[in-house]
Amino acid sequence: MRLNEISDRPGATKSKKRLGRGLGSGLGKTSGRGQKGQKSRSGVAIKGFEGGQMPLHRRLPKRGFKNIFAKDLNEVNVGRVQAAIDAKKLDAKAPITVEALLDAGVIRRVRDGVRLLGQGEIKIKATFEVTGASSGAVKAVEAAGGTVTLTPMPRRAPKPDGEGKPKKDRKAAAKSAASKKTEGAPAKKPAAKKAPAKKDTAK
Repeated sequence: MRLNEISDRPGATKSKKRLGRGLGSGLGKTSGRGQKGQKSRSGVAIKGFEGGQMPLHRRLPKRGFKNIFAKDLNEVNVGRVQAAIDAKKLDAKAPITVEALLDAGVIRRVRDGVRLLGQGEIKIKATFEVTGASSGAVKAVEAAGGTVTLTPMPRRAPKPDGEGKPKKDRKAAAKSAASKKTEGAPAKKPAAKKAPAKKDTAK
């Protein structure tokens, strides 16, 4: 054996990691040492940060709005009502109201009412009492001899006092209600004081 033939046992040594050789190597750029400065701290959100320049999502103009007064109506076509009448789920002789459509399974929930639309065909004379209707639907119903009456839905009932409010507000509301009850109750008469017993001065 010669000196240049001496070597360690297989597995005794490992080759050194080659750092900074590109992103594909798995140890490129920062060589496994992570970031420095702000990015090395926790709780830092730099998503969309452009070095102090106004970011893109703030430079772009706003478009559209949400109408807070818009009503959430169920849209029902006259053809769907005719199919329910043919299936004997709806009685054409009685007024077709929002509650009748709900019981027949034509709509799933009441929401803010029902708007009648003119798609399809209605062949039976019927009286509709709905929240809204298109001009085509009114013409189709009147052509069959029926009528359409627009009746606004009552406002949704507000939540009971204290529901959906923070715990502190609920406690305050309960205290105020209790104080009102005590104010309305008749005041109690003070108890009569007993006269002090007379001392016997006779000896």
